[in-house]
Amino acid sequence: MIYPSIDKLLNTVSSKYELVHIAARRSKEMARDGHYQMRESAYHCSKNIGRALEEVLEGKIKVKKALN
Repeated sequence: MIYPSIDKLLNTVSSKYELVHIAARRSKEMARDGHYQMRESAYHCSKNIGRALEEVLEGKIKVKKALN
């Protein structure tokens, strides 16, 4: 089973495209800065993209809604 589940993630983020954008940006930040929002032992995934998705699921990354 893939962790975190896409169904759970879509309860936090409104679309798959937005989720990909957020995870990619956060993954690049992790690679560049080496800063993680949780202890490294708390992550299930070993790669930054999975860790970014885990942070979204845990509510560590807040998604702002754009004003139209």
